[in-house]
Amino acid sequence: MMIAIRALHGITGGLLVGIGFAIISRTVEPDKTFGYLLLIQFGLGGLGIMFLPGLVPEFGTSVLFLSLMAFTVVTLFMLPFLGDYRITDEDSTEIIPLNINKGHLSLNLFAIFLFQAANMGLFAYMIGLGKVDGLSVEFMSPALGMASWIAIAGTFLVIAIGTKYGRTKPLVIGIIITAISSWVLHYSANENVYLIANVIIGITWAYVLPYVFGICSELDKAGQMAAMGGFASKMGLASGPMIGAFLLGEDNYSLLINIATLALIVCAAVVFVPAQFLDKKMKRT
Repeated sequence: MMIAIRALHGITGGLLVGIGFAIISRTVEPDKTFGYLLLIQFGLGGLGIMFLPGLVPEFGTSVLFLSLMAFTVVTLFMLPFLGDYRITDEDSTEIIPLNINKGHLSLNLFAIFLFQAANMGLFAYMIGLGKVDGLSVEFMSPALGMASWIAIAGTFLVIAIGTKYGRTKPLVIGIIITAISSWVLHYSANENVYLIANVIIGITWAYVLPYVFGICSELDKAGQMAAMGGFASKMGLASGPMIGAFLLGEDNYSLLINIATLALIVCAAVVFVPAQFLDKKMKRT
């Protein structure tokens, strides 16, 4: 019964997220709009990390599901205020032909998958990493919650910068900084290193995602490719912890950190091609 309900929940949730991403793609500046999305996600996520674990011992695990239900109800009440976001004739003429679209789209989807898998593969075991290095849960839980809140700065950067400097430079720089910060977690026995590395990863995580989702949006103004971006993102988020579990073995966190760092470097190389393509296209227009 639980598996069936989880499957129904996952399919429905994935469908709704896909529709949401498609709507965002039809906005004037999808990169900035995705930034607003992550601003809300990291803000409320930080609240959840900070307060929900403390409520479980008192009210039971049902408090987690009740909080999710509350967010769903709020979302339902917001629906009447959404516009139509129709596809205009101008948008239709800007859609890149399919024979060009496929290659760049595939590279960008792969980059999204790598970025999410690498980050979530590490984040899912961040508490375990800290415990192995001698850090206390009393320190780590507020630290990770604080990192989620400070990560909001990454979304503000996207909202402020947009595509003023193109997409290639902001993306590659952001991903490389994420890779360096991930590798620094080798030294997370030091509380300051653990905290600062997680804060930087949080900021760059919130900074990079709007740009890669924005690339999907630019490759298809109808919004279907943004939905594919959401699919690649969810696959990465799900696959990262699974691959991490195989890599860990007997607390082999060094291997996990190295593989995540390597995946991020590959991600930067992969996303360079579609980002550079759109930058050149933007200069021509």
